[in-house]
Amino acid sequence: MRPTIILILLLSAMGCSETQLVDYWKNPDVETYSPEKVLVIGLTSNAEARAMFEIQLKTALEERGFRADRSATIKMLTTQNEKLTEEQLNDLESYLLEQGYDTILLSSIVGTEDKIAYKTNYDGFDETYKRFKEDYLRYQDAFYNPDYYEQYTIYHAETAMYCICPAEKRELIWKGYINITDPRVVSETVDQYVNLVIVALEELNLLEPIATKPKLYNEPVYH
Repeated sequence: MRPTIILILLLSAMGCSETQLVDYWKNPDVETYSPEKVLVIGLTSNAEARAMFEIQLKTALEERGFRADRSATIKMLTTQNEKLTEEQLNDLESYLLEQGYDTILLSSIVGTEDKIAYKTNYDGFDETYKRFKEDYLRYQDAFYNPDYYEQYTIYHAETAMYCICPAEKRELIWKGYINITDPRVVSETVDQYVNLVIVALEELNLLEPIATKPKLYNEPVYH
């Protein structure tokens, strides 16, 4: 399936969601990719959202048979109180290679944008009215009636898949640009975000779907 068609399908599927894939980039030299061991990193100051996101994405990957860990399991990422330097990131990469990691999924909020949505046909005014007084009566509510408009915030997020194989270093495989509109419930937003990322990677042959990828372990049996 062509990438442009995939993007359209994803946009349509998520059209009613508060979390939407608005664009993406895929390395043209990579037709398919199948990670072995993935480190999931969520960069946000919201500790609850970070933990919830990393746990859910880790679980989604494990359900598809991939090995995955959260950033919380990496000492260098949990004990550092200041920004990591380039040298420290190189040390981190070397450590991850030693531990068998070949992929990093890095997600972060890169910006916010405040929006105002104006309601249409307020109080039943006919849009064909062209005289000054009709328009003035209609739009003065923007100043006097708080129900005339709705304010909301869009969070611009990115998720990137990097290969840290020895030959390619931190080569970018895929990056998705995702908008989160006026999130209210953290758990619901995280669920939508993780599902969107997984679907995008599967459609672009960067993750094997759950139906085709064998699990690395047996499901526990409960009595």
